[in-house]
Amino acid sequence: MDRGEGPDPETTAEGVASADAETDPDAGGVALFVDGPNVLREEFDVDLDDVRLAAEAEGPLVTTRLYLDEHATPGLIQAAEARGFEVVITSGDVDVKLAVDAARFAAEGRMETLAIASRDTDFKPVVETANGYGIRTLAIAPGEFGRSDALRNAANGSVTLDGDEVDATEAPDDTGSEPTWHR
Repeated sequence: MDRGEGPDPETTAEGVASADAETDPDAGGVALFVDGPNVLREEFDVDLDDVRLAAEAEGPLVTTRLYLDEHATPGLIQAAEARGFEVVITSGDVDVKLAVDAARFAAEGRMETLAIASRDTDFKPVVETANGYGIRTLAIAPGEFGRSDALRNAANGSVTLDGDEVDATEAPDDTGSEPTWHR
């Protein structure tokens, strides 16, 4: 819910989001947007805590949103809220709502880093838009086989969650080197 505008008609569950990002347009830190239907799939076995930790490695979180469609189970919604995620339920495909919210945060300068957890190439324009505003971007993939190379290449950095190991890659800097490390 934004200041004075009333509830968003597509949001049916409210979580425990950081008030700083919602009320202070000058807030720095990391805004994490999770594409639930694409990340929380049985074949990836992704834990929301791992997604959060990957984003927190970039800095303090200013918002943590999980986007789900109307088919999300009450148990999933409760588990996400218990982990501090603001749950946003959409009446259809979550991509549009997530993309609009992330682009709005970028345009308003509400974060220093935009982290998108998805395997969907559709978010490449959002990452490029944030880059255009001078915001650092991070693509978080649910696994090696669930990774969008286009999204990863558009972002300044990327993290691939794969079981117990997290592989993080930083985009090349001015020296042309591309460091790779494991967290």
